[in-house]
Amino acid sequence: MEFVYVVKRFDLFDLHFPHGFLSEQSAPLEFQKYLERATGRGFFMERRFAEGDSSFKQLIPYTLIVRDREVLLLRRSKAGGDARLHDKLSIGVGGHINPPDARERDLLAACALREIGEEIELTEAVEPRPVGLINDDSNPVGSVHFGVVHVARVTSADVRVRETELLEASFATVDELKDFAADPTVNLESWSRLIAARIDEVLGGAPA
Repeated sequence: MEFVYVVKRFDLFDLHFPHGFLSEQSAPLEFQKYLERATGRGFFMERRFAEGDSSFKQLIPYTLIVRDREVLLLRRSKAGGDARLHDKLSIGVGGHINPPDARERDLLAACALREIGEEIELTEAVEPRPVGLINDDSNPVGSVHFGVVHVARVTSADVRVRETELLEASFATVDELKDFAADPTVNLESWSRLIAARIDEVLGGAPA
């Protein structure tokens, strides 16, 4: 039985539901409002109930690993069990917030660091910083999730995935990510595509 952190939709939003990616740089007041509501009005409930009820939004820290003006790009290999994910590209490391994360002062950062540690091997400490929000009610998965986009900056090129049989990792330039976002044939997951299209804002809002 898994418990995840959720916020009631009407406690998070006003009558207007934002759609897509909202950056701290472009809309700082809205960004701060939703971030405070998301972290201050939530609670834990069983994931099996949350997944089927769009009146709740599950909070998902979604972290980009950034080196200078490059972003870590993850590709799921064909060794994974779900064929729908084969060769899927992502620039975010994300996951649900669980009760142990709430023991820390900043449950978003605690979850982000835990998820990074489960997927990625780093040779240096990082400090994930929130830079944007994602809400996409256009599909069943998006309708029950709310993304808090973080940037974690690294200086070393020594970044590796833990499960090498399931994931491949390489750094992509800003220009490459913009091209990926504009090309519908590139198998980029939806949240990553939304972020990649606005990558200048994302990186501009996360100073080194």
